[in-house]
Amino acid sequence: MARFLQKELEKMKMMLLSLGTVVEERVHMAMNAIETKNADIADRIIKTDYEIDEMEVEVEEECLKILALHQPVAVDLRFLIAVIKINNDLERIGDQTVNIAERINILARSKVADIFFDYTQMAEKAETMLKNSLDAFVNLDVDLAFKTLAMDDEVDTLKNRAYDLIKQSMIKKPDRIGYLINLLLISRHIERLADHATNIAEEVIYLIEGSIIRHGKGVTF
Repeated sequence: MARFLQKELEKMKMMLLSLGTVVEERVHMAMNAIETKNADIADRIIKTDYEIDEMEVEVEEECLKILALHQPVAVDLRFLIAVIKINNDLERIGDQTVNIAERINILARSKVADIFFDYTQMAEKAETMLKNSLDAFVNLDVDLAFKTLAMDDEVDTLKNRAYDLIKQSMIKKPDRIGYLINLLLISRHIERLADHATNIAEEVIYLIEGSIIRHGKGVTF
């Protein structure tokens, strides 16, 4: 029975990593769409979102089946709890890429093209955070998970910088408020994407150390 459970858990891990690969691809597409203001890329992100949703449901259903049939304990139970939460965060990251794509579609149709915040640094950091959080999960690398957490403040700082610059543009060019709001929302969506990568890293730490570190807490199980 124990050997069968381990096979099921390994299968579960592979399913989650497959979802992670798809989500990473969508994030890269979204960041490319921001840089190029490419509506075709944005449309592909929106139209294929159902794939992430379906994979997320499959992972959750498989987790619940293992919980019901095997009633795992200790580290196996922690693993399944972490998978369920990481699965949810990956789906939410997919949602953020759709949100970004919707903003890009609006910007691509706009005749205003002389105002644009450079999101390159923020986008690269958010992508790196997602990659690192998933790598930390694969390799059970607690140091990499903590490194991911530290990067979140950097993304927040860049988001605040974008907010300040866009706010200044709103004052100078009030006739372009709608366009600028979409720019502002892009920075917010990237920041939220990074938040979900942070959540994944926190779950990796929980999986490895049994410690819940959300909200600055350090509760160990």
